[in-house]
Amino acid sequence: MAMRWIVCLLLFFCADARAGEPVATVRVAFDRDGITATRVHGLADKAAGRKITADDPVRIASISKLVTTLGVMRLVEAGKLGLDADASDLLGWRLRNPAFPQTPITLRLLLSHRSSLTDGAGYWQTPLGGKLRDIVEDPRAWDTEHAPGTYFRYTNLNFPLVAQIMERATGERFDQLMERLVLKPLAIDGCFNWDRCDAATAARAVVLYDADGKPVKDDNHGHKPDCPVTPAGDGSCDLSRWRAGENGALFSPQGGLRISANGLVRIGRLLLGNGSIDGKRLLKPGSVQAMITPQWQYRLGNGQTYEEDTGDVDFGFFCRYGLAVQTLATPVKGCRDDPFGDGVARVGHSGSAYGLQAGVWVDRKSGTGVVWFATGMPDERKGGKSAFSAVEEGLAH
Repeated sequence: MAMRWIVCLLLFFCADARAGEPVATVRVAFDRDGITATRVHGLADKAAGRKITADDPVRIASISKLVTTLGVMRLVEAGKLGLDADASDLLGWRLRNPAFPQTPITLRLLLSHRSSLTDGAGYWQTPLGGKLRDIVEDPRAWDTEHAPGTYFRYTNLNFPLVAQIMERATGERFDQLMERLVLKPLAIDGCFNWDRCDAATAARAVVLYDADGKPVKDDNHGHKPDCPVTPAGDGSCDLSRWRAGENGALFSPQGGLRISANGLVRIGRLLLGNGSIDGKRLLKPGSVQAMITPQWQYRLGNGQTYEEDTGDVDFGFFCRYGLAVQTLATPVKGCRDDPFGDGVARVGHSGSAYGLQAGVWVDRKSGTGVVWFATGMPDERKGGKSAFSAVEEGLAH
């Protein structure tokens, strides 16, 4: 019995484990100089019988927000954006909570989930040729009980607005802009919503499965999807219809980044290197510090500690949050944000969608970090001692 329990912990593949049976798990440890250990198990594509590797691109869910913010900070450094500028000026139309019409909403508030927006009206459904502004004008999009800047509510809609601001500031399509600002300079073979990835990269895609083992995302049979975005109302997918600053949701800045675990390691090493990696600087140290410094820390009544959109209402998951950077192990009653169980204040971001649970976490003091993801997981993070799942807690060690 003892040996069976040990095997279950090590492989996370025990049929009666409380957290379920992952289809695949990947864990890569690293330090400032590079990768130090890799552990993979399971299948990237069950139908094809293709084993998972740390080089296979996966839809990394909300970790996309952290990567998007690296692009934002590059534009801030270039003088094209200001963190404390009124987002209305950056968007070209008035962005206000109807209950607090005199309170400006800034780029900083969008990035730190303190804008008073909610996901009640949706966030990704805006089709090609549509306008994101239509969602924002829906009353359900707003928390009318809390003014901007006073309350933390993890809201995916914030990031399509951020992407729209980026597009309007540059005139470039979001996925192409992120390729230029972040992915290519970091030598990462990745893309937002597949269009900018080549055929060889797309052929290695990790299929995402739900907890029943059914494919739910990126089951593309070795090819790019026919349409990488939400099609137009007539079903067409002509990307030349894109217009700067109209639909920042089109390339899923909140969750649509396809990146390998090894690619994500380079993001972690950038955080460890204060904006520099392998002798090349992408961001100034002050920009990295601005990202990782908590803009919000939980206390009773000042925010929600879970994400409403996922249905995983597990209190204590979010307790400190900066500019798309989460800080773990918050020493406050009610916080359960320490999957490592050692009280170390690691920084990074989690991801959870379409049966994927993922994280990139760095300990800047020790100069070490870890990337992990598991597929075939339930919507809820089950079985852990923390607000993270038992599988993630196992991958943390």
